Amino acid sequence: MGVTELCSFPSYCTVALLCALVALPVRAEITCASCLTSTKIPLKAQAGSLLHKHPNHQTSLPRFYRKSASGTAENNGDWADRAELYSQVHGDPVSRRNRQLGGITPGPDCNSFTNDKGAKLNSFVFHKNAMLKRREKRSIHDVADLSDSVKVKGPEKFHGAPAPRSELRRTVADGAGKSARQSETVLVISTFALTGDSAHSQARVLWSGINSSVILILTKLFDFNLGTVTESSLWRSVDLGATYVKLNDRAITRTMLSYMYVCPSNKMKILILSDPEIESSILISSDEGATFQKFSISFYIMSFLFHPSQENWLLAYSDDQKLYSSTDFGRKWVLVHERVTPGRFYWALSGLDKEADLVHIEAQTDSGMIQYVTCRAQRCSDGNRQYPFSSQIDTNSLVVQDEYIFLQLTTAGRTTYFVSYQRGPFRHIQLPKYCLPKDMHIITTEDGQVLAAVQEWNENDTYSLYISDTTGVFFTRSLPHLRTSRGLAGNLIVDIHKVAGLSGILVANKKEGKHMKTFITYNNGQTWNQLLAPAKDISGHDISCGLPSCSLHLHLQMSENPYTPDTILTKQSAPGLIVAKGNMGDELSFAHSGMFISSDAGNTWRQIFEEEHSVWFLDNGGALMAVTQASVPTQHLWISMDEGRQWNRISFSSTPLFVDGVLMEQDTQNYIITFFGHFSYLSDWQLVKIDYSGLFNGKCTDGDHQTWPLHYKGEVCIMGERRVYMKRKPGKQCALGQEYPKIISADRCICTLYDFECDYGFERQASGKCAPAFWHNAHTSVHTCGQGHSLLNSTGYRRVHSNNCKEGLMEALSPKVQQCVTTPPSGLRLQTSNKQLRANLGANVTFRVTLQQGDSVSTSLHLDFGDGISVSYSNFSHLGDGIMHTYKTAGIFRVTAHAQNSQGSDTDSLYLHITIPVERISLSAPVVAIRGRQTNLTAVVLPSQPVTAAFYWWFRNSTEPLITLGGSLSHTFLEEGTTLVMVQVSAGSTVLQDSRTITVKDFFRSLLLSFSPNLEEHNPSVAEWRQDVGRVVRATLSQVCGFPEEQLLVSVYPGSPTVAELFIFPATNHSQLRAAAEEKLDKMSEVFINALNQNLIYFDLKPDTRITVSVTQLTLVPVSAAPLVDSSSLHSGSAMLMLLSLALVGLAVFFIYKFKRKIPWMQVQTEDTHEKDPDMINAVGQGDTSTHAPYRPHNTYIPFTTRISSRPQLPSCSVTQSSHSQLAPPQELATPRAPALPREIVQKEGETLNGGGCVGFGERLRTREIPNCTNV
Repeated sequence: MGVTELCSFPSYCTVALLCALVALPVRAEITCASCLTSTKIPLKAQAGSLLHKHPNHQTSLPRFYRKSASGTAENNGDWADRAELYSQVHGDPVSRRNRQLGGITPGPDCNSFTNDKGAKLNSFVFHKNAMLKRREKRSIHDVADLSDSVKVKGPEKFHGAPAPRSELRRTVADGAGKSARQSETVLVISTFALTGDSAHSQARVLWSGINSSVILILTKLFDFNLGTVTESSLWRSVDLGATYVKLNDRAITRTMLSYMYVCPSNKMKILILSDPEIESSILISSDEGATFQKFSISFYIMSFLFHPSQENWLLAYSDDQKLYSSTDFGRKWVLVHERVTPGRFYWALSGLDKEADLVHIEAQTDSGMIQYVTCRAQRCSDGNRQYPFSSQIDTNSLVVQDEYIFLQLTTAGRTTYFVSYQRGPFRHIQLPKYCLPKDMHIITTEDGQVLAAVQEWNENDTYSLYISDTTGVFFTRSLPHLRTSRGLAGNLIVDIHKVAGLSGILVANKKEGKHMKTFITYNNGQTWNQLLAPAKDISGHDISCGLPSCSLHLHLQMSENPYTPDTILTKQSAPGLIVAKGNMGDELSFAHSGMFISSDAGNTWRQIFEEEHSVWFLDNGGALMAVTQASVPTQHLWISMDEGRQWNRISFSSTPLFVDGVLMEQDTQNYIITFFGHFSYLSDWQLVKIDYSGLFNGKCTDGDHQTWPLHYKGEVCIMGERRVYMKRKPGKQCALGQEYPKIISADRCICTLYDFECDYGFERQASGKCAPAFWHNAHTSVHTCGQGHSLLNSTGYRRVHSNNCKEGLMEALSPKVQQCVTTPPSGLRLQTSNKQLRANLGANVTFRVTLQQGDSVSTSLHLDFGDGISVSYSNFSHLGDGIMHTYKTAGIFRVTAHAQNSQGSDTDSLYLHITIPVERISLSAPVVAIRGRQTNLTAVVLPSQPVTAAFYWWFRNSTEPLITLGGSLSHTFLEEGTTLVMVQVSAGSTVLQDSRTITVKDFFRSLLLSFSPNLEEHNPSVAEWRQDVGRVVRATLSQVCGFPEEQLLVSVYPGSPTVAELFIFPATNHSQLRAAAEEKLDKMSEVFINALNQNLIYFDLKPDTRITVSVTQLTLVPVSAAPLVDSSSLHSGSAMLMLLSLALVGLAVFFIYKFKRKIPWMQVQTEDTHEKDPDMINAVGQGDTSTHAPYRPHNTYIPFTTRISSRPQLPSCSVTQSSHSQLAPPQELATPRAPALPREIVQKEGETLNGGGCVGFGERLRTREIPNCTNV
């Protein structure tokens, strides 16, 4: 999960060129696409991320920053990834340190960027184009030295009929005719060559600040064989790029320059680092590079972080993982912390943190744990450090973004995510219960809401869009199956774009079946619709492309070249204007793409180019500029003054130029753009300055504008408002400027159903209403409060964030104020802060006690640590982040939490090991057991059974465990009721625990249930899901058949297909005789069977998924309870059938005995037996020390039976060497020895028994994961 303030591109203060970081691979549960944090610049390996001039290194241009879903610029690389690329280029053994080992990953790291959204670093980094391998080299004499200013009058213009494709002319068919002003368009163009730097393959460009005319360019040659910078030049312009002066000859001599930065809060301050392989020093300028001071530094700087408001405050990260701070702009440095995770340090944010110099750090402590640390930048000794999160966290998981702080913690293979809102206490991030995320990627936290892409448990190549409430705690799903891809360095890229300038409008690519399609929403994700394709093509011909089979699809990727725009372009100052690359058809395609534009926020679209172009907004969207792809040299650019309806081609160079990037500053009124490129691979860097102010005939006045209402398909209420915007009239050539009003009216609308989103635990139905999810108890509030207070109880809806509707359904759907009443505590949960049941002796153990329901204010808590020490609290509000305790002796301690108020109490406990390690334990036990009969319990340890493991068993509230060295145990329950069985396994330094609740009865009935096949695709194979399904089925059976839920129990078993067992119990206080009670259970069973056979038992798993429950022919009976029913007679028909079977068996035995000598095969067998008798006697008679024991097949239990029997247990089919076999008790092994059979006979007999039909039945049933069942 990660966070950083984004740099918008292009802009005067653009950081695009300084943010030279390679995109990150995503391994963690949470990453960030638009995280807003401060600037961190990996330095050591940065050269490795820049392309070398030699063709062997010209593979493809790496991605140095990227656009987020909100359209702002983002750098998504870090030191580790750059170091890896560095090592790949140099062959150096630089170890890979993945930034996302533990999960939360900061988004953009901009070179000198701040958390302040208003601070943008104006810097670019240029490289000679990465497409050189595909270009035909031009000879050196083709290079033109254009240093004189050239005025270009009367550019080529094309309008009216479409131009032939071969002429590279593009005019939209419905464009306006040529105006008089257009024929007089004047552009002032000047070209400057950085003479002598033809060998330099890297260039960094810095525009000194808003309304400043100073531009600095640092070019350098990086020797990949030596791994260092061998040449560098610093150029400075004071006339907006018309001319440049080389400072190496004046101010800077004998210093190899490497990186250049600007202070975001005072852009006159410049900071340049030298190449540390030659000299470790820093050059500082306070006058926009006119003069520099040089200072030596004693450590190797890897990245910088500027303070958002204090211009002299800096953080620097070294190559040995140390963090330093400076309060005099880099002249003196103080050590802050050691063992800091790369890129995981953040300055304080104004209005949120108490001290301006507070630093948020993720660092490794002396104990080896990764923790979240805060301290003052100049006073960060051990005694001054704070730990806001009491336990350890995952590596690379601290993210500080705006009002949010994100963390993650992984234990036992499951990851828990935490969020702190406005620096409050950390809370669990609540995703829908069965989302079970495999990965989480934060898209944006703008406007006080978190948008995240979550990969659910059943998704492989897609993600789902989730939207949070204001606190960032409760998430609901908005759109499933988002398209994702990987960047050059393996970083995750989610296809979603937030349209700038208009709230609530998102564009995303979603997978439907096997096709990817583009969807748009106008209500922040409540409803999504496909894009309507243009009615005409670029030539004016009608297009047959209608919904739903054919639509417009847009490419939503970020540009791999940071100096060209993304494939979709929107701007805050140009609301409603969207330019994107795309195609028309039944799915998204990358083979044949053109350029499309919408002037009304995506309602209608027009095609403006048949080929791919790079498009920029000029004059806040008042003009558009387009250039062909960088792989093709060009002399021309295209200008449109009417939102792409007509394009004019203008020549800017006498020689075709490979355009490597464009530098422009849109926040000022200088109307200057600069092209950076080269004529050939061997030529010097060419800088083409273009003054396009001649496109306009003056500033727009009121008469030059017209209004347009924001709408979607005629619906003018968007996000609860009727908004009317202002734009320039067609044909007007005036300049919009910075101050023109973009919105002139915004009237609030009446609230409708889709102004509200479904609250946490609710899902949108086909009717549009929100209904509780099957796992959510709508009668239980997710919030607690005390007596005398009130809370807002959800109605299942919450108003869409930033929606401004009024009245209408506002009153009906808004949360209701509910007075808090004292309720008995329930759902008490006791756990350690790291969710582990082991701690080292002498270590601080933090216990967290949570109460799911109950009055937390009037409920007291008593916590017994099990070592003779206990603490008490008058209410839960005093607990804070946890209760700490230190154990003085080693052992196993039963820690008990007891909550109590005037209405009731609740208790929870755990057994804590104070010192040894297994990944998972699962207790296999029957759901129901017979009182007084042995019950088999099995603890399954994964991934394998440890040889030296010890198992600890607790029954009820016993304080002394029963210890075994094996994972199996037989136990007899002597009392009716519910009994908690808890088992722990201790292996090495790891202790794991599992528990089961067993219902003990004298007798009962059970039915095996099955489900409709459509349940399987929704089964995540987790115990909580099975419990919820069982609860829903039990409630449905009770409601349909009219029997109380207290007499029913439904247990859903693991495995596929999903099956369950219905247990029917007698009434708790039944006074009738047992026979009458059993007869009543039989009648209840018949009622349930009839209801199940008539398909009356069903439930809705999802709005469009109905699950039907039916009865099967088999009935499950737990192993340990065999027979489950021990004192009732069979039906008369079954009894007669059994007697008849016994009679037939007796006759068969008599017949064989009487006539065996007349049966040929029987005679042969008898003779063979007599022949082998002497051998058997001799083998045994050799001595009394023989270790041979008489062969006995082990008692083996088959998973489930066909009937419930109340008579004594019939002989079960025996199976040897079964996974469910159990060795005979010790007293059986101690019986007198009998003559031992020869080994070959024993093996043969064992194979015969294992190959019998009964074993086959057992094997078939054993493939199911239903535990502890037997034949009766």
